[in-house]
Amino acid sequence: MKKVVIVGAGPAGLSAGYFLSKNGFDVEIYDSASQVGGLAKTIKYKGFYFDLGGHRFFTKIKEVENLWGEILDERDFLKVKRLSRIYYNGKFFYYPLKPVNAFCNLGPVKSFMAMGSYIWRKIFPISPEVSFEDWVSNQFGSYLFKIFFKCYTEKVRGISCKVLSKDWAKQRIKKLNLFNAILGAFFPSFTKGKIRTLITQFKYPRFGPGMFYEAMARKIENSGGRIYLHKRVKGVIFGQGIVDSVVLEDNTKVKGDFFIWAAPLSHLFHLENSISDEVLKAGRNLKFRGFLTCALILDRKNTFPDNWIYIHSPEVKLARIQNFKNWSPYMVPDENKTCLGLEYFCNENDEFWNKSDEEIRILGEEELRKINLIPRDTKILDYKVERIPNAYPVYYPGYSRDLKVIKNFFEKITNFYIIGRSGMYRYNNMDHSIYTGILAGRNIMGEENDIWRIGAEDDYLEEVG
Repeated sequence: MKKVVIVGAGPAGLSAGYFLSKNGFDVEIYDSASQVGGLAKTIKYKGFYFDLGGHRFFTKIKEVENLWGEILDERDFLKVKRLSRIYYNGKFFYYPLKPVNAFCNLGPVKSFMAMGSYIWRKIFPISPEVSFEDWVSNQFGSYLFKIFFKCYTEKVRGISCKVLSKDWAKQRIKKLNLFNAILGAFFPSFTKGKIRTLITQFKYPRFGPGMFYEAMARKIENSGGRIYLHKRVKGVIFGQGIVDSVVLEDNTKVKGDFFIWAAPLSHLFHLENSISDEVLKAGRNLKFRGFLTCALILDRKNTFPDNWIYIHSPEVKLARIQNFKNWSPYMVPDENKTCLGLEYFCNENDEFWNKSDEEIRILGEEELRKINLIPRDTKILDYKVERIPNAYPVYYPGYSRDLKVIKNFFEKITNFYIIGRSGMYRYNNMDHSIYTGILAGRNIMGEENDIWRIGAEDDYLEEVG
């Protein structure tokens, strides 16, 4: 029986492990965390459930859809009606765009300026397009870029939109421009199924995505696979064109016939290994953005109707808010309570990251009240802060050159596969991370699928988590 060693128990790693264990392989999965699911895990706290972000179950990939049905019964999925809005300048803008709402909130003068800016950029586009700001301004006009893209993007990415590569925009909001947004608002049948951002309904497990990944982990173990948590890999031993083994923190060597890397790609270049200086330098240039989520339990039955809200106002550091009760009522055990997830983006071990949990809670409560998202008399009953490192790959200038060097090296390693958002350093949605795991499994079984194609051709239009 061939043995496959997988590093990382997130969506990609677990999907690869499930596929391979189901097909008769000996599977071992190692993860330094205490819980499976990676960025898509669900935290349980005193009967409340909350996500690290929000993770919709929506896909156009039949194999992924089938996998969801294999792991959970259809009755375990809810059909959730999507409502998300942008909070800007004290007002709510529907997202996707609703022209009447946008016109009323902006007013006639600003609406005219926005349309004029859009027309100007269609006649005189920025060329060459290099940055995120260039690309979005050409699609929406510079005026709407400043209102609806600049502030939020810089909160999340931590770098100027003038520096952030246009690749991020092309990947996340491909095919969407002001014309398509307006067309979709007035004629939804025209854009239905064509533009991912415009979906109005999605599936969601009753107790969050963690319910799905924990069920998948049990199925892997029932098939003879083994999952080891609290196990950090500290080294990779390369042979002649292959990986021979990985080394755990206690110096245990784990040998295998095949290896799958579903952990942050940058970690691979800080381990004990024998990679060339050129590849090491490229790998150590890679940067990830982390974030904090502060789950606040409120003594209030209802707050706002959205699943999530994007905070585009520069006067607060808060970037996004999840309302978990509106994802699934099962996430909140008391119908007279509400649980909000306040999301702040930062770098691991920076000043904000190192704030105490209480300082984060105080700031979150102050900012919620400052922008009037909860009534002044709302009582905060409890809270829980989670810190998530390596959540978002940063598309810094020159990242594509570094990634090419890395890919060229690993393409020559015949028994080693890199998958998932963190592993591939690509801002994949959850369904595509799952699919990279499936394709890695199929390649180990003899197929020749180009895993790096996933995310390069499909539409990734809007982040949720």
